[in-house]
Amino acid sequence: MLITTPVGSREAVVAVCRPLPEERRTVTVLFVDIVGSTRLVERLDPEDVRALQRAYFGTVASVLRRWRGVVEKYVGDAVMALFGASASDGFDAYRAVRAGLDIQAALDRRRPGGIRLRVRVGVATGEVLLDLACAHDGGHGAASGAVITTAARLQEHAPPGGVVVCPVTRDAVAGLVEQRPLATMTLAGKSLPLDVWRVTGTAGRRPARHRAPLVGRRRELATAAEEVTAALRQRRPRWISLVGPPGSGRSRLLHEVIRAVSRVDGVPVCRRVAYCPPYPAGELAPLADLLRTRVEALHPLPGAAVADGPGGGALAAFLAAPHDDTAAARAVVACREALLGLATEAPVVVAVDDLDRAAPALRRFLRQLHVAASDRGLPLAVVTTYGSGSADPLPAPGTRRIPLRPLGPLETGRLLRHLLGRAGRPPALAARLLPLAGGSPAVATAYALTDPADEPAGVPAAARRLVDARMDRLDGTHRAVLMAGAARGGPVAAATVEAMLGWPAGRATPVLRALAVAGLLRPAATGGWTVEPLVGRVAAHRLSRAVRADFARRLRAVSEGGDIGAPDAVADGDRVAARAGLRAVGVAGTPGAVAGGGHAAARAAGAGAGRHPARVPEDTAAGFAPAAGTGVPTWDTDERGIFPLGAGRSRRSGGGARPAPVPPDRGDALRAMPGLPARAGPAAGDLTAWPGWRTVPLPGAAARPEGVGRARRRAGPGGYAPGLAA
Repeated sequence: MLITTPVGSREAVVAVCRPLPEERRTVTVLFVDIVGSTRLVERLDPEDVRALQRAYFGTVASVLRRWRGVVEKYVGDAVMALFGASASDGFDAYRAVRAGLDIQAALDRRRPGGIRLRVRVGVATGEVLLDLACAHDGGHGAASGAVITTAARLQEHAPPGGVVVCPVTRDAVAGLVEQRPLATMTLAGKSLPLDVWRVTGTAGRRPARHRAPLVGRRRELATAAEEVTAALRQRRPRWISLVGPPGSGRSRLLHEVIRAVSRVDGVPVCRRVAYCPPYPAGELAPLADLLRTRVEALHPLPGAAVADGPGGGALAAFLAAPHDDTAAARAVVACREALLGLATEAPVVVAVDDLDRAAPALRRFLRQLHVAASDRGLPLAVVTTYGSGSADPLPAPGTRRIPLRPLGPLETGRLLRHLLGRAGRPPALAARLLPLAGGSPAVATAYALTDPADEPAGVPAAARRLVDARMDRLDGTHRAVLMAGAARGGPVAAATVEAMLGWPAGRATPVLRALAVAGLLRPAATGGWTVEPLVGRVAAHRLSRAVRADFARRLRAVSEGGDIGAPDAVADGDRVAARAGLRAVGVAGTPGAVAGGGHAAARAAGAGAGRHPARVPEDTAAGFAPAAGTGVPTWDTDERGIFPLGAGRSRRSGGGARPAPVPPDRGDALRAMPGLPARAGPAAGDLTAWPGWRTVPLPGAAARPEGVGRARRRAGPGGYAPGLAA
């Protein structure tokens, strides 16, 4: 029997969580329970039991909050928590496993009432249907799905003091934690045996194994290697940043840059490499890897700097306990002097992978190291990688930012064919996988090495984690528009989205343009917007059947001229787009399918359909969602636009001229729809026959054909601002 959480008033949930009340989400469920609680409470006084429970629940809840888990419910002495319920960062399973390990350690340290509590922890990852309005502590998140039962059963079979994970969770945290397999178990209610693993701790840094060839990065590799070589040869330290979204191959490029610069003018280069794991245990823990690494045996750390020099004792203590922030703070100066001492003997390259995950203390240390090396004229170069949405760690002279663009179709095809051949799969699959890869090496690898037929939405788990993280960086409004466009399939017009969400006319257009800037949409050649193929699959799959049925009902009501309960009625001229969208959405709604008539719907959408789409910057194709403060507008609960500085807030808030869409040519569109009554009005294109309309020629329009390149303006108060005619 599935374990579910009942919800209260459905109307209250919808009212709080518009526009989308629920989603199908991939979450990680953690179950923790006390070992031998029945025998324990039988020998304690009720007041002691209450004190013990308060200490236990308080300790568990504090650890879960620190790891951004949501306490979904308390079941007796058991606690159930969800990770990735409200937002996913791509490391939901890792956070859940780390929370399980920390719960064990915290209970061992605290020992309420002098009693040592032993707990079992089970962690499982899978798909649930989640009410978004209830995804908070104690809110009973209304999560329903078989994965909840799986986590509860795993907890029952875990050893005392152990953390047990399912196969999906095991794959998600591979390389980040230490795991060992347990015996295959048959869980109650499961028809097939389940392979389980026990997590014993966090994993140390292992050198990454890069088996695939480096494809499409020759220019970036040559540029980075040239910058590093020049900095070492001229003794002018430089900071080189390799910037790209997750999955763009920035770690692989860093590895190749370090390999390429092995000697400068015949002198061996000392290369020190550190890796920043997600949610590091210590602020300066990766710094210990820089000091321990001996990639070049010819250049070990100077012995005096470690043992006998100034601060040598503090440095030795830090290397013995790198997760101790107090010891790390005392050894900062000694660490910096040790690396500068290496640079006096030989050229040094300091490489730090995934710097955007690091604590501010590590970034500050690298900046101080770069400045000190510049003041002393030492041959030192700092090479880092970080995400596209992060600010430059050293925005100053002596830096070079190298962006990683998506691979082109030829490079992606070459990579897919190589990976498919290595996996023993037909190379002909590359043509079908090419649009889904989207120029991302990580997505191409996931599709080539695994068969996603049994995965949700037919998307490999690794690729889906990337897309989920991108989508969850959006606010609710932008995510709802993206999911509506994905359910529509094919080119989607602003009017169609507004009809599906019950919005007033004009609200979806700026949201669609912001999604295009974020690299999630692209302008369609025939008008409107098209969702990126992989994003469309994941976004459409996250819609529940109830939301799909609501979309279909709204489109049907607009096409039939009925009232759908929207704040403002959709314009009559938009019914053409709504009717075409209804055929595409349906209740089942095949993800990513291009329905017949989609291009006609985009052309007939008229106002706000994206006839003149915003120009997408060149670097947005890399596929990253804008973070806070990047210009993506949001809407508050009172439907008021919230725009960042410099986004033209005075126009959008009502002060000054408000650009409006070009009025649609309603004549042909309405007459072409079967079943609609004939309407009286001027012939198609005869704007002068409409009351209050006049044609205003643009400057220099005398040499143009009649009716082309002119501006149309509605005379009288409340009219339209100038707009180009199609």
